[in-house]
Amino acid sequence: MLQIDHVHFYVEDAQRWRDWFVYCLGFQAVNDGIFPSLSHHQKSLHTCTEVVKSGSVYFLLSSPILPTSPVAEFLRQHPPGVADIAFAVDDIETLIVRAISNGAKILQPVEDAGFCKYAKIAAWGSLNHTLITRKKAKIEDRENISHHAITAIDHLVLNVGVGELETTVNWYQKIFDFQPQQTFNIKTDRSGLHSQVMISPHGNIQLPINEPASPSSQIQEFLEVNRGAGIQHIALLIPDLVDAIARFRAAGLSFLSVPQNYYSQLQQRYKFPLSPQELKAISHQEILVDWHEDAPLGQLLLQIFSQPIFSEPTFFFEFIERRSLAQGFGEGNFMALFQAIENEQMKRGFVSS
Repeated sequence: MLQIDHVHFYVEDAQRWRDWFVYCLGFQAVNDGIFPSLSHHQKSLHTCTEVVKSGSVYFLLSSPILPTSPVAEFLRQHPPGVADIAFAVDDIETLIVRAISNGAKILQPVEDAGFCKYAKIAAWGSLNHTLITRKKAKIEDRENISHHAITAIDHLVLNVGVGELETTVNWYQKIFDFQPQQTFNIKTDRSGLHSQVMISPHGNIQLPINEPASPSSQIQEFLEVNRGAGIQHIALLIPDLVDAIARFRAAGLSFLSVPQNYYSQLQQRYKFPLSPQELKAISHQEILVDWHEDAPLGQLLLQIFSQPIFSEPTFFFEFIERRSLAQGFGEGNFMALFQAIENEQMKRGFVSS
């Protein structure tokens, strides 16, 4: 069994970002020693680490206290962002042997922290994967999860350089037994990308991997600003997206604007599923809607994308609601999404209008 244990962000001010996640996204700040990297950093004088959680989602936020901090080294090379995606695994020793045999760089050999065994391997760019076999499971505080709260990570998106998609796909396949699912090739008048969706055994982790298909691609802009490959966005699952986005907006979070003709075009699609009241509420929040026309009635995908949360146009969040276990990634919205992202790129001067 392979699943996401936690995601580790390297930022300039961990306490400020802890407060941001609590205020803007409704996370809880927790003082929890169940993470090996946290127990190390707590003992160190060079790094400050905070933990926030919502549902099964745990984010670690680390910032440097001293220039000797590994976070300081990361921030000298990259903007703030995701430095580590930690996977919970059943048998860490077997996985490390497999990683070594497939040429992975071992950053931390297997160590016993008492409550877990853990190791760390280098992944793509400056992204690492901490591997954890827990002797005692994390306890999820279900009682404090409201219907409007973030409950889980739906998927994570990794951007890699031109010509690196196939190599990256093979790497995740050989080491973690991820399997390729859908392939997307998106092209507009100004930009494009190639994308391969990877899925872990048992389907617990979905990892779309993108490479640019044009010099003006949003993926190429990410790679240039991030100074290398990295996690472009994390999609967070919410049971009641419309109400949640209204609350996020009220707290000051900014989102990509939807092209004005999007909702009129949406109503022309076959088997349009929304009542006038639902359409009004969804369009007011500028949420994208998708459905498979041959899927059972009621299966509906709602999604919206934040503006980049850090000062550079790199990492952002997607928020997603899957009604009646709707599948996919909003393929019907790709063009609208690309137009929205291109509008932002034009504002920044990365692509010409």
